Amino acid sequence: MLSIHIPDLLQKPDATAEIEFEETLPDLTTLMPVRGRIRIAHQGTYLEVSGQVNTIVTLTCDRCLQQYNHRLSVAPQEMIWLDEHAGLEDFEEEREVPMEDLVESIDPYGSFDVGEWIYEQLCLALPHPKHCQTDCAGVEVSDAATPLVDARWAALQQLQDKLATD
Repeated sequence: MLSIHIPDLLQKPDATAEIEFEETLPDLTTLMPVRGRIRIAHQGTYLEVSGQVNTIVTLTCDRCLQQYNHRLSVAPQEMIWLDEHAGLEDFEEEREVPMEDLVESIDPYGSFDVGEWIYEQLCLALPHPKHCQTDCAGVEVSDAATPLVDARWAALQQLQDKLATD
């Protein structure tokens, strides 16, 4: 997906780029291409990024383990600070980080990766926990008299029964 060179934004009208897209993201498996539009405005010391993004993903229910389709529709807004020292920190040793440093920042002379930002926003929008329905009963539990056998193991069960009778 597109990457925006940040200094080039200043050359655009109102220092703003608007992008409409319909693409697949390599790290996110979806049933349909990710569609939407993103607006990136250079505000001097920060980028103001907003947009509308839609797609459909297949999830596995945490209760019954069945797969189901889930529509992801997000309208994220974020301010990303422009800092010449962004990404230059050495994280080899443990250090205390002040609260004011816990913000997203990028190099004002670098690039803004639109695809990565969209991927992050969609991942943040995934439901936790994942339930196919609000009243999902979960995995069926059998009583002790009738053991629950997964149908995929039926052939093995038949072989075991045959060997036991021989």
